[in-house]
Amino acid sequence: MEEAAHYRFPPAAAYPLNRCLKALKSDRAFAERFVKDPRAAAREHGLSEDEARLLDPLDRDALVARGAHPYLVFMAGLRLKMLREPGKMELF
Repeated sequence: MEEAAHYRFPPAAAYPLNRCLKALKSDRAFAERFVKDPRAAAREHGLSEDEARLLDPLDRDALVARGAHPYLVFMAGLRLKMLREPGKMELF
């Protein structure tokens, strides 16, 4: 009996989305630009208007359905929460 894979690799078409999520997670300057103007920041990564709408606020299930890596969605969400609500989370 063959079981379904627990993890599905993102499709190539989701590369810009995952690259944007990685930038949100890792690049503080980009994340700060995103907080100020999410649509403009999403355009920097060539995302569609639909993808940009899913990023603000982060719609985890819809992003993963489009091929976003769950880890990147989670970590990007933490970075944004830290920027939007300073003092509520310890920096790590």
